[in-house]
Amino acid sequence: MAQHGEFVVVENGSVTTPRGFRAGGLHCGLKKTQRNDLGVIVCDVPAAAAGVYTLNAFQAAPLKVTKESIAVEGKLQVMLVNSGNANACTGQQGEDDARTMRSEAAKAFGVPDHYVGVTSTGVIGELLKMDKVTAGIAALPPKVSATDEGGEEFSQAILTTDLVKKTICVKLTVDGRTVHIAGAAKGSGMIHPNMATMLGFMTTDAAVSSAALQKLLNEVTDSTFNMITVDGDTSTNDMVVVMASGLAGNGELHESHPDWEAFAAGFRYVGEVLAKAIARDGEGATKLIEVSVVGAESKEAARAFAKTVIGSSLVKSACFGADANWGRIIAAVGRAGYPVNTETVDIRLGDIVTLEQSRPVRFDEEKAAEYLKGDFVLIHVDLHMGSSSATAWGCDLTYDYVRINAAYRT
Repeated sequence: MAQHGEFVVVENGSVTTPRGFRAGGLHCGLKKTQRNDLGVIVCDVPAAAAGVYTLNAFQAAPLKVTKESIAVEGKLQVMLVNSGNANACTGQQGEDDARTMRSEAAKAFGVPDHYVGVTSTGVIGELLKMDKVTAGIAALPPKVSATDEGGEEFSQAILTTDLVKKTICVKLTVDGRTVHIAGAAKGSGMIHPNMATMLGFMTTDAAVSSAALQKLLNEVTDSTFNMITVDGDTSTNDMVVVMASGLAGNGELHESHPDWEAFAAGFRYVGEVLAKAIARDGEGATKLIEVSVVGAESKEAARAFAKTVIGSSLVKSACFGADANWGRIIAAVGRAGYPVNTETVDIRLGDIVTLEQSRPVRFDEEKAAEYLKGDFVLIHVDLHMGSSSATAWGCDLTYDYVRINAAYRT
């Protein structure tokens, strides 16, 4: 197990590791392949819930339904997800279908409708094959378990063009009790969050109120899920949902609780690991790129500079081609929308200084090219204007990205 301050990473942990959670998945026929395309997380008790949702103006029908469910009591007990079809831009029929998914899942697992959240991912603008979906929902209960296998089957069910599943689990001590925080996510393309461009599901057995959970999720989203980009496109279906069973037996967590900071640190780590895993698994990607910005006048400015650099197609292409073209980085800094002192910017590629006080520095081009050929690239930008900083993550832009997305529907 890896120790990180006050929390420990649980090897092979999943969304089923926290007490009270079960999960599973199956193939119902929405995907052309035999990969799982319907999954569910089930809690033994109504769980405190929180969610964040895409700010794309065209929000998919399932997001509206999940918001409605959480708004009733701030709780969820079942989270249902399908892949292979986004159920987005599908009009009233799409909303009716999302509500049918909710009611069928409620019936299958014996809970009230408003304890069920639903979400979908896949192709936009196509109606769901509801005969396959409803049959799949009815077949889900026997597939659900509290084992690692249940978590694995769920993780497989949420993937689209993803090459790898994305899961993480940590544990820590709260009020002398062991508390777990786990997560699973999907995302590979259409990644440029204005919330969180992806689907993310987090579970914890901590006792924590919905209000405290929502506030923490908002804060963590801003520094993790909202700081990744693959292609500059914000999806219609993006959502992150957290469920807290409260079965760890700790006193209810809140911001004044002595163990709150430790819990928040573990929660933030889970969010960051999932966010970076999505960036690393960008469609066609060969490397993870991290942009670290320091010396900004405000946190908002720092985030804007970092996101602009990481989102630049020219910067991403240069990293793919192992071209130490720092001019593309400084150009991105200059168009981020915040004031910048054009006489004080430093840029490094890893440990290689390429710009100092906005003036070129002689550097070894071959050494820089060799660095950029690796599977991780750090771009460090120091603005020398203030004390705020931010980090963003993305990936390189490759020929395969075009190939994958040129034939996404086929």
